[in-house]
Order: sequence, then structure tokens, then C-alpha cells
Amino acid sequence: MLKIPTSRKRKKPEEKLNLVPIMDSVFIFIFFLLMSASFLKIYEIGSDVPIVSEEEPPKDKKDPLALTLKLDLNELTLLKGIPSEVIQTFQRQADGSFNYEELHAALMDQKKQNLDEDSIIFEPVGDLTYEEIVNIMDAVRMINKTDDAIFKKNKDGIDEKVKQLFDKIIFSNLMS
Repeated sequence: MLKIPTSRKRKKPEEKLNLVPIMDSVFIFIFFLLMSASFLKIYEIGSDVPIVSEEEPPKDKKDPLALTLKLDLNELTLLKGIPSEVIQTFQRQADGSFNYEELHAALMDQKKQNLDEDSIIFEPVGDLTYEEIVNIMDAVRMINKTDDAIFKKNKDGIDEKVKQLFDKIIFSNLMS
């Protein structure tokens, strides 16, 4: 009588891969990604690129304001017109910062004289820190709640409050 070997008789159970720990770790990873995404805030300040064209600009009755802020390492110079004439110069203070309130007040005066103008040209000459450029942009763009209200007539002839100073910021000579 032949005896059947035991290894053929007994079937080995199939081993299955345990995916529970892997799925747990992926779920926790996704949870932490979603939680960290809610703490990330990205701020953006818009700025336009100068337009280069070979066409003649349209002839206006009024000369352009061409308001320019020259950003140097130790001073800010506010210019207007073509050719440029200096309106005011802002030196660094003793603590190393610029007087943003004085710059803002000078720009408020310019806005009161030129209600329809909403662009300013930044001409960086020296290297300024990112924080200084953002502070300058804030002084140029925003009308503070404590500032005097400025009104201009809309297309229907109704007075409306001006909400922004010079919100179209154009950077010149960035490649130099």
C-alpha cells in the first residue's frame, strides 16, 4: 500500500498582505496635509508691466501726470511730469526706516489735485528689503480710515468716494 506524502495532502493557506497599517498611515498623512493647508495664507499685491509699443500714444488735452517714485537705498524721491520734476524727497530716519506717513500725505495731496489718475511708476535704483517695498506699496495704494475723504464725480455726475490712492503700480527698469 502506497502512502501519500503529507505535503501534498495538506494545503498551505494563502498569505494575504495586511494593508490596514498602510491605509492608516495614508489617511493620517492626508489629514495632516488638509489641516496644514488651512494655515497657509498667500498674499498678493498686483502690479502692472510697462507696455512697450511703437505706436504713438493717443493725444490728450491734458499732460500726463507720470507720477514716479524713485526707490533708492537711502531716499525716496517723488517726481511728476515729463520731463520729471521733483515734488518731494524722503530721507531715511534715524531708526533706518522711511517716513511712510509723510510719503502717504504727499501722495494724498497729489490725488486731490489729480482725481482721475490711478497709476504710479516705481523706479528701483537701490536694493531695498522686501518689507520696505511692501510698506511703500501700502502707503501708495491705500487710503487710511483717518485720512480726509476724497470725492470725484462718476460718469453720471454723482460724487463718489475715492477708495484707493494710486492702485496701479508699474515697476520700471527691473532688468537693470
